[in-house]
Order: sequence, then C-alpha cells, then structure tokens
Amino acid sequence: MELAARQAEAVADTITHLEGTGSPVLVDGEQSKPSFATYPIAGLAGLSPGGAVIPFADGHTRQLPCLTSGPFRYATRAERYLRQARGHTGLPVKQAVIAPSALSLLYPADGIDGYPRKAFLDDLVDEAEADIRGCLEAGAHAVQLDFTEGRLSLKLDPSGGLLDDFVELNNRVLERFGQEERARIGVHTCPGGDLDSTHSLDVDYAGLLPALFRLRAGNFYVQLAGEPDQERVLSLIGDALRPGVRVFVGVTDPIDPRVETAEQVRDRVLAAARHIPVDQLGTCDDCGFSPFADDTSTSRETAFAKITARVRGTALAAQALGL
Repeated sequence: MELAARQAEAVADTITHLEGTGSPVLVDGEQSKPSFATYPIAGLAGLSPGGAVIPFADGHTRQLPCLTSGPFRYATRAERYLRQARGHTGLPVKQAVIAPSALSLLYPADGIDGYPRKAFLDDLVDEAEADIRGCLEAGAHAVQLDFTEGRLSLKLDPSGGLLDDFVELNNRVLERFGQEERARIGVHTCPGGDLDSTHSLDVDYAGLLPALFRLRAGNFYVQLAGEPDQERVLSLIGDALRPGVRVFVGVTDPIDPRVETAEQVRDRVLAAARHIPVDQLGTCDDCGFSPFADDTSTSRETAFAKITARVRGTALAAQALGL
C-alpha cells in the first residue's frame, strides 16, 4: 500500500512538472510500471528466471523471465496507467505499451509441453491488441509501442531474419486496427538507453529503418540526438519515409548529462526539416531517462530541463519555418 501511494504521488508530480514545461501532450513517466517491458507480466504465474539476456555496452545486462506454461495472458494492461494519469490533467496523454515482439522473447527456445509456439504467438497477438485497444478506448491521445528490440535484433541476427519476424508479428497486431485508429498508434525505436549505456548503438540504422517503416503505424518515434551522424540518419529516414505517417525525431539525449539549449533543439529540428516534410515532422526525447525504474543517473530536474528545452526549441523551429 505504501508503494502504491508513493507511485501515485510520483505520477501526479510528473504530470504537474510536464504541464509546467508547456508540453502539449503529456505522459505519466511510467512511475507505476515495474519496467517499460515487463508491466504485462508483473505477478504472472508460469514464469521462471533465466530468459533472454540483453547485454549493454558498459557490461551490465538485463534479463527477461522465461514462460513455463500457457495460455499466455497479460496480468496488467496499460489502460490502468493511462486512467490514473488522465485523472491528474485535462491535457492529452500519450500511453506507452510494450511491443508484442519484445514479449515474444519470453517463449523458451526448447518449447513448452502442450503449448506450441504458434499457440503462444496467437495468444500474444490477442493480448497485445487488447492492450492497445483498451488505451485507445480509454481516451489516449496516442499509443506508443516500444520497439527497442528492433535495432537489437540486428546484433543478434545480422541477416535481418529476426527483424523481419518482429515486423511481421507486430503487423499482425497493427492490421487489426482501422486507418483512423492507426493514426493514433506509433512505434518507438532506439538503441536501448539504460544506466547511461546502450545495447545497440553500434548497429547501423540503415539496416533497421526500411523494415521499421513497413510497420503499419501512423507515427514513428526515432532516437536521433544520441547518434554520432545525425545528418546521415535523417537522410535514411527521408529515403524510407512513406506518405501519410509522421516521424518524431529525438532532439534531446537523456544519456548526455548536459542540458540542451532551446537553440540547439531548434537547429536539430531545422536539420530534420531538410529531409522530412514539415507536415510529417514532430519531436520527442531519445530514450533512457529510467526505463527499468532503477536508473538514478539522470535527476528529475535534468529530465524536466531537457523536456523544457525540447518544447521551447520546437516552438523556435516552428517560428523559423513559418508555422
């Protein structure tokens, strides 16, 4: 009960601070989630330790649990977090959900007796659809699928076969939504920022972006500020971009302790506008503020300062572009 009370306080505090930045769309900061990836399985029976290991460049790892029995069902849906956040604000709220491709890693390589992988994936697709649909029906401004495993998949399988499998699985879910619904659904990609390190920054975006834009979503949130060659990535985005979707490019880097200025953000937006049509362009933060809830390397003050810079810098860019 004490933990729940502290989490509720943190959500309210986050909403208040985000409103103070001037952001037109808010999030709950995932203050109540055990992690961005594992909220659907928190407290779920039929799990054991020893699942897929995610190695980071600094040597630390994160490990998923392993499914031991079926049928697979979400124990918690993201709609719960959305409703709590919306209770603290009248502004639009975007809700993050985990992509089904990430949860597909829960299934063990040696299988589960009486529960074949095909049956698991069918259940997973149903559960992921319900997770997204619940958020849309609860009034989410947008629903963001966290797809950090997309870029990582190219490290695990440079042939791109695993990435193709991930895209196909995610599209099985996205195809269940109509065009107007998909306009409110987006996909986030990044190199997995955590504890000031990443798991796949060394993987070339050129291998990911064409496959990423095959996903049948209306929005894409692309980590960019932490990239060593942002101009090249923007060129790749421009080449792969299809009509009718919007790309939110990362203009602040949570891993970098320096707080960006509004002018730096403005210049990053203007650089993006040379490759992406303005009516298809938006801004976001890169990933990595605290995705697993135990990363204290970036203070809340720094996080909100970066978000404020993003909002102000985006407004400066809009003025420069005559919007």
